[in-house]
Amino acid sequence: MRVRIGYVAIALNLPKVTSSSTVTYTNYQKLSSDEQKLNKLKQVTLSNLDDLYKILQYNVENNVHFYRITSALVPLATHPEVTAWDYRKIFNIDFKRLGKFVKENNMRVDTHPDEFNVINSIREEVVKSSERNLWSHVHLFEDMEYPDGKMVLHIGSAQGGKEEATHRFINNFKKYPPEITSRLMLENDDKTFTASEVLSICRETNTPIVFDVHHHMCNNNGETIEDLISEIFSTWKNQSLPPKFHFSTPRESERDRKHADYINAKDFISFIEICKPLDKDFDVMLEAKMKDRALFQLIDDIKIIKPNWNWIDNTTLEV
Repeated sequence: MRVRIGYVAIALNLPKVTSSSTVTYTNYQKLSSDEQKLNKLKQVTLSNLDDLYKILQYNVENNVHFYRITSALVPLATHPEVTAWDYRKIFNIDFKRLGKFVKENNMRVDTHPDEFNVINSIREEVVKSSERNLWSHVHLFEDMEYPDGKMVLHIGSAQGGKEEATHRFINNFKKYPPEITSRLMLENDDKTFTASEVLSICRETNTPIVFDVHHHMCNNNGETIEDLISEIFSTWKNQSLPPKFHFSTPRESERDRKHADYINAKDFISFIEICKPLDKDFDVMLEAKMKDRALFQLIDDIKIIKPNWNWIDNTTLEV
């Protein structure tokens, strides 16, 4: 069983590098001409794309094979009032360059659209804006020529009760274009939809689940990870990539929904040992405030606690 460990968006060991620089619509409007507006968007986007390339290079140098790309890569990419922003054409070569690097180095990259993307909203305008936003992630993977690109999404609102909200999600999901739905992974959340409830939706939509261990500890109906783990893996059986998990450590109490700076290595080891009997490869995305530093600290801690565990490289564990 091989486990690859990754991190989210920001490489703190590259302090002057960021792929998430933004242009707010308020500041965009303040610019005096269309030319200035376009130039500002182009300037910030080019900086983000160049810095993303630097982060990917850093990941390869450190054997980090699994990485989440920021959702803020292209400022105002889906804003309904910014209609003349043809960033896909302008930066076509840059996107292909990123995708080529990812594929040449056998990396896995994905995205996690922001929480305001709610497929099962009771407001039709939110459902439509969510579709528009999800298209931008699909376009990123298309422009990178990266067919394995996927995006994580929560089920969303429970308005009207969970049964009705689930029905709404499934109906709206089936109305979305397959270019979007084929790239979605559904995640259990820390307040509303439990892992078992998301698994039920995954069965109905034929979609893999991203099981978030921390969220499960905060929000469950009494099920243990052992109760769910086989079915979690089974949702990935027809996928081109191995199952994906999220792992974080609560900041304070066990059910604190906030993420800590680093990862509790003993808890992480316990999770790996739960999965070990299945003997199937999988990837773990760490959601920690200290990002890449938390990843490397976790690995150092595991090596102390489990000196006999085998490391294929800096971030790939074989047990």
